[in-house]
Amino acid sequence: MKLRYTYILFTALTACYVMPAGAQVKNTTKKGQKTATPASQNNAKKLGDAASKTVQDTTKKAGQNNKPNEGGAISEEIVVTTSYKPVLADAVKIRRNPDLEDKTPFKAPLTYSSVDKRLTKDNEIQQLEAMKRPPERDSIPTNNYVKGGLGSMKTTFGEGYFSNGADEALQVGGYIKHFSQGSSSFNKQNESRNELGVFGKSITDEHTMRGTIGYKRRGVNFYGYNRDLETPTQFDPQKQAFNTLSAEGELAKNYRDVENDFTYALKLNGYVFNNSFNAKENNLVLSGFINQTVKQFYAGLAASLDLGTQKDSLYSYSNSIIRLNPYIKFQGENYKIDAGVNITKEFGLSSRFSIFPAAKLEFQVIPKYVRLFAEAKGDINKASIRDFAETNPFINENITLKNSADRLALSAGLKGTLAPGLGFKATFFRNSVKDMPLFVAGFSTIGANNKFNVIYDDGTATVSGFTGELDFKATDDLNIFGRAEFKDYKMNTEEQAWNMPKFKLTAGTIIRISDKVNINGSLLIRGNAYDRIFDPTSSVANDFQRVEIKSFVDLNGGAEYKVNKQFTVFVQVNNILNNTNPTWLYYNNYAFNIFGGVGYAF
Repeated sequence: MKLRYTYILFTALTACYVMPAGAQVKNTTKKGQKTATPASQNNAKKLGDAASKTVQDTTKKAGQNNKPNEGGAISEEIVVTTSYKPVLADAVKIRRNPDLEDKTPFKAPLTYSSVDKRLTKDNEIQQLEAMKRPPERDSIPTNNYVKGGLGSMKTTFGEGYFSNGADEALQVGGYIKHFSQGSSSFNKQNESRNELGVFGKSITDEHTMRGTIGYKRRGVNFYGYNRDLETPTQFDPQKQAFNTLSAEGELAKNYRDVENDFTYALKLNGYVFNNSFNAKENNLVLSGFINQTVKQFYAGLAASLDLGTQKDSLYSYSNSIIRLNPYIKFQGENYKIDAGVNITKEFGLSSRFSIFPAAKLEFQVIPKYVRLFAEAKGDINKASIRDFAETNPFINENITLKNSADRLALSAGLKGTLAPGLGFKATFFRNSVKDMPLFVAGFSTIGANNKFNVIYDDGTATVSGFTGELDFKATDDLNIFGRAEFKDYKMNTEEQAWNMPKFKLTAGTIIRISDKVNINGSLLIRGNAYDRIFDPTSSVANDFQRVEIKSFVDLNGGAEYKVNKQFTVFVQVNNILNNTNPTWLYYNNYAFNIFGGVGYAF
């Protein structure tokens, strides 16, 4: 009800407002009289604004008789002089065009099907699937490779490797190597090395058979002499050459992952050795083992028969050793124990029966990262003309031969992985050696004899020290490795451990710059050592004078560039620091030298 009254009142007020406005526009007269049209209306017609003229005709009944004079008819006319131009505020305008593209996403019909499968629990570790072998870098592998080069100091170099190809069941091949070098710093400071050999390997379902035949020749000259004395008149160094013909054959049962497996292996190797004088040595070794697995236990026996003969112009010896090594092994998840003894019997040069320990322990301190190990062992070290010549090629004729013994060699340390790609091994050791062999200079005062003899420290000497190894393989393209040795010698009868340095560091690196460029480097740091010579100023027989052999650093490097799949170019630089200190007394190292060449794969 109140709303209706409000609407009536609002209509009355509006009428009062509009009626005076209409009176200003047009005069209304009685019926039958003419009305005057304002001038503004005429102007609007002339301007073509007739469409803008608005006429409002309101008729209202004022009674039943509808008399005009009594308000029965009211007529008004309103004229708008200008056209209506609507204006919108900026905030209301829409400046974005509609997107007419149809972007309705497609929804594929979904279908569901039930899987008839039993739910299983994966509590236990499942067997790993075998990983596929990654593809080789080269699509066409090569079986043969040869390389050769020339360089300063009359350097000649050559190598060749040959095989039948990628046959997993049968491998047959051979190799040949040559290296020679000479310097003018000393009269006939020359050395040459030559090797050749053939090998074969066959793998069947049950056994693996392997065999090799090789030949080595090394030639040197006795160019060293005491430079503190007058140079010998017409000094002409003697030549020396060592020849070794060797062969080896092995038969082993293949490993199978079965319970209580029985394994065995048999090996036969030997060599024939001689030099440019009268020294000869023959050796034949038959060795093998049998092993029976019983759950976590491994019980077995290793044995060897070492037969040898040694001859020179003043002696002919038979030097043989029989070894028996019964053992038992027990391996758990975090540890490994080896327990046994090494029983030896010497006959020929020496007749001695010995029993040595043969025990080893490993325990995981930090699983998968660090392992603690300890070892106690002993053995007979057979005196060999060939082994002495490989260590020191300037040895004398008719050297003294005596078997030494590692009576008790103890070692303990840690090994494992510090970080991904960073492996290490740290070992503390102490070894008791009976009749330890030593090289000493046998030079005479006139320089006619410039060779080394072999003497022995009678009794038991003690060697203790530390060995550290580090191998860092950051990526497949970078590998850095090194080994450091610290030794302390306590001799029984000799004044010094002659020609035995107390410190030695060897290190190297291999860097693969790209698929075509490789760089390698090596470093050798050797501490000082001592040798003894006859004192020319003393009148006492066998009066010796100690001589220091100074430490030295040997730095080498090389690079290889792969032109294509077949050809490579290489360069090698030795003794970059040009350090010519001697390795053996009066036998100096070669100075700075460089050589290079080409390799070919086919």
